Amino acid sequence: MPNLRFTTKPLSDWMRGSAADSEIVISSRVRIARNLQHIPFPMLATNSQSEEVLDKLTAVLDDEEAHQFGHFHILKMAELSDLDKRVLVEKHLISPNLASESRNGAALISEDESVSIMVNEEDHLRIQCLYPGFQVKEAWERATALDDVFEAHAEYAFDDKRGYLTSCPTNVGTGLRASVMMHLPALSMTQQINRILSAVSQVGLTVRGIYGEGSEAIGNLFQISNQITLGQTELEIIENLHSVVMQIISQERTARQRLLSESRLRISDRIMRSYGILKHAAIMDAKEAGQRLSDVRLGIDLGILQEPSIPVLNELNVMIQPGFLQKTFNDQMHASERDMYRAQLIRTTLGTTP
Repeated sequence: MPNLRFTTKPLSDWMRGSAADSEIVISSRVRIARNLQHIPFPMLATNSQSEEVLDKLTAVLDDEEAHQFGHFHILKMAELSDLDKRVLVEKHLISPNLASESRNGAALISEDESVSIMVNEEDHLRIQCLYPGFQVKEAWERATALDDVFEAHAEYAFDDKRGYLTSCPTNVGTGLRASVMMHLPALSMTQQINRILSAVSQVGLTVRGIYGEGSEAIGNLFQISNQITLGQTELEIIENLHSVVMQIISQERTARQRLLSESRLRISDRIMRSYGILKHAAIMDAKEAGQRLSDVRLGIDLGILQEPSIPVLNELNVMIQPGFLQKTFNDQMHASERDMYRAQLIRTTLGTTP
């Protein structure tokens, strides 16, 4: 029976930690893609071949060198309900591809959920490390150390000219995808966001929504990651992302101070209105909830509001998602019903009597 505690609690333990620049950078993530030599990539592998990959990679965690990374729980996709898989996607512990299209797919998740190793996703192996705040370098160090453990026990598909071989050409080379989740409300309010995000794309980075490629940037949350994996070293990729993000952090802080100095009453009114609506609304769709929570988070960071706490806001960002709502209320629901339950959950979490 799979361990379903990962789908019943909204906030991963790693998200409770504090880190530098966490008022703007919500989280940092590094993902490394690898494939095994002499076994077809997942899209072409037979059932027995994908089983072999799963057995081989899960066995690595029994090695003494892997114990430094803590205990891992094995969640096989075939043993999970569609709802549980959706919740894992909403918590960023697995990808939509692993949830819907994998054969003998599994996620090996650490106790605090800061490491998620996906097996038989688009590639045989995807190592993901998550950290709170702006800790992309720390996430990289942990991910590459874990990669070394796997590489000591499994021969990777590697080409001397092209580097690590992957199913998608955009990952060939280092196989590295480093990203940060940034909260940029002031740049959005001062209408600077489009100019900045356009500039980001000119330096080998890309901007996505909260669930990666094809997703919408809701609640002023933007995922910024490297676009190039070939022709640069891993450290060059990390340093480029780090440098650009530092500049965006500086511009967001400047924009926040500008809002306070030039429009303090107006921004305070917006923040307090959003907080009041969250505490008393009877219905609320996901987009509005995301925007209102963004306003409240900004209010906390600017000292305009003293509550709720940032961990509560982080919890709510997961709890208001469709899968987690359905999991919480144990009920199939239409969109209109989700809006009602979402508002109820927000009121309850913020301590307002329904």
